[in-house]
Amino acid sequence: MKKFVAIVLCLVMVLSIVACGKKTETVTETKTEEPAAEAKTEEPAAETKKVYNVVHLVNGNLGDKSFFDSAESGLKALEEAGRIKHKTIEMGGTDEDQPKWLETLYEVAGSGEYDLIICGTYQMPDYLKEVATKYPDQKFAIYDDTTYVGENKNVVNISYRQNDMGYLIGVFAASMTSQTSVENINDKKVVGFVGGVDSPVINDFLYGFLKGVQDTDPEVKVDTRYVNSYVDTATAKEMAISMINDNGADIIWGVAGLSGNGAAEAAVETKKAWFIGVDSDQELTLPADQAAICLTSGLKNVGNSLVWLIDELDAGREHWGTEVNLGLNEGGVGIVTDKNFAKIAPQAVQDAVKAAQEAVAAGTISVPTSIGDTTKGAETLRDSMMP
Repeated sequence: MKKFVAIVLCLVMVLSIVACGKKTETVTETKTEEPAAEAKTEEPAAETKKVYNVVHLVNGNLGDKSFFDSAESGLKALEEAGRIKHKTIEMGGTDEDQPKWLETLYEVAGSGEYDLIICGTYQMPDYLKEVATKYPDQKFAIYDDTTYVGENKNVVNISYRQNDMGYLIGVFAASMTSQTSVENINDKKVVGFVGGVDSPVINDFLYGFLKGVQDTDPEVKVDTRYVNSYVDTATAKEMAISMINDNGADIIWGVAGLSGNGAAEAAVETKKAWFIGVDSDQELTLPADQAAICLTSGLKNVGNSLVWLIDELDAGREHWGTEVNLGLNEGGVGIVTDKNFAKIAPQAVQDAVKAAQEAVAAGTISVPTSIGDTTKGAETLRDSMMP
């Protein structure tokens, strides 16, 4: 009996030792496996992130220091971040160049080389529609146009509330033209607007600008003229000189791509006016003498919007067949408020712009748009405010 009890006790001790051994082994395995599992969930995400092959078709030329350059800056930032590979093709901006626009669209779409073909401006939709219809599996994006929405399910349209931006510039210009203690500001309440082409998009800038001027000071007149080109600085310069010398305009907003820079040249040459840039911060890109008379710029953040598009694609949010309209709250548009703006504009002017920006962003002020407006509100207001 004693022998039997001894055997049983020995068996119990052996089983306890085995159980303890297994428990220790399990804990050890758990501690060594958890870090390895975490590493495995992070590494594949970096390895599988898509790098998009993108081509940017410019129906004009780089160097406009405006929306083409803004778009290019966004694409370069994406490329430097390793998120895209990109090629830019400058197609020229004259009437004689337009057949090349369609030909180039067909070439890049037919190559099958690109994940995304990007182009811009209101001049491209007819060409884009033809090619996008022919190549339904190719993805396209068009910026700075408001006429293409939903026509092809392989196209995303990126537009901007330039009327909101125009309103802020109008508030600024109307406030500044009364500041006669500032150099080059005369006692006439006249400002100028040099537009590229009499079109819905340009008139959307203008409509906001006119309303901003009117709401700030109804006595201010706006001399509005169109160059009918985005690459003709000479004609824009002549128009701006006439505005300055004939009508006393002391602030001119150039909304005409490369053409608009002719207004800056006029301000420098006459030494009697200031210039306002558009689309990008032109104080940073104009020659030194023109940058010195650039009070501010209305920002159409085309480059930021293209970064936004790639962010959306990476996040799995697709917008094909739709229009994406970006305003103040989305960072699509804005106004430069540092450098010359901060140094030259009196505090009261700066405060007026800030208040207008907050009101537009909050929806307290609703800025009218010329896009889809069959009443011709912008044109009617434009004609009524001419000097």
